[in-house]
Amino acid sequence: MSGDGRTAVGGQVGIVLVSHSAKVAASVAELARGLAGGGATAPVTPAGGTPDGGLGTSSELIARAAHAVDGGAGVAVLVDLGSAVLTVKSLLAEGDELPGGTRLVDAPFVEGAVAAVVTASAGGDLDAVVAAAEEAYGYRKI
Repeated sequence: MSGDGRTAVGGQVGIVLVSHSAKVAASVAELARGLAGGGATAPVTPAGGTPDGGLGTSSELIARAAHAVDGGAGVAVLVDLGSAVLTVKSLLAEGDELPGGTRLVDAPFVEGAVAAVVTASAGGDLDAVVAAAEEAYGYRKI
């Protein structure tokens, strides 16, 4: 990493969006990509629902998504609700299910996803992507 928060060498930070609903995860990914502006965006993929299409979370889908977006610069995982947090924490504790450099991000799901994708697309390193997503807690609407 260079001192300016951008990756010095290698790919962009990958982003995984975990929701209990496949449709919600996919929609937030689409929104974040769209708001990241023109040009190439950082790799972002949804990991929503269960393998059979139901509501819930799946460690298998999350791990597959994390490996799909891993370009060697780290993976930021944003989640929607409590049990998604537990699923990701469990995967991180196992140590070999997720790519090295995968981090669970404590951020609001929609605003955090947009901030993470914008920052990663601009070349931000994992620390910068996590910080941008976490800062979304401070976004005021009034």
